[in-house]
Amino acid sequence: MTHADDRERAVLLGALDSARAHVLAQVERMSDADLRRTAAPSGWTPLGLVRHLTLSDERFWFETVVAGGSLDWWPTATPGDTLDPDWSVPHGARPADVIEEYRAAIRRSDAIIASMTLDDAPRRPEPGWHEAGRFLDLRSIVTHVIVETSTHAGQLDVARELLDGGQHLVL
Repeated sequence: MTHADDRERAVLLGALDSARAHVLAQVERMSDADLRRTAAPSGWTPLGLVRHLTLSDERFWFETVVAGGSLDWWPTATPGDTLDPDWSVPHGARPADVIEEYRAAIRRSDAIIASMTLDDAPRRPEPGWHEAGRFLDLRSIVTHVIVETSTHAGQLDVARELLDGGQHLVL
C-alpha cells in the first residue's frame, strides 16, 4: 500500500467514524422515552433509526455485501407494521441494547474494512451493480455508508430538537 492509499483510507474512515460518533452522541443524550417517540409523519423513532443504521448500513453493506455473509439475520415484517422491519424495534427491546447492537455492528464492520484494501471487490454484489458501475469496490461502499450515516445523523438532529430541544452544532 502506498502513502496515498493510507491517506485515502484514513480520510474515508475518519469521515465514517465521525458520522457514527455523531449518531451515538445524539442518542446517548436522549431519554428512553424520547428514543421511542416519533417526530416525523412516517413514524420512525430515534431508536428505530439506530436499528436501521445497524441492519441496513453496517450489517448489510459490510457483513453481507463486502464480506459475503448471509442475509439470514434480516428481520421479517410483522403484520400491521407501518415501517420496514429494519426501522422497527422489537417490542420490549431496551434502548441500551439497541445502541449496543449498533456499536457491535460497527466493530465488526471495522474489522472487515481493516482486512481489505479499498480496491477489493465486494464478495456478494447485487445483480446489475457491475454493469451500472456501482459499488465495485470497498472504497465506493464506504463512501456510500458515509453518506447514508451522515444523512441519518442530520435527520436525527432535527428529530432530537423537536422531541427534547437538544441541539447539536456541527463544526
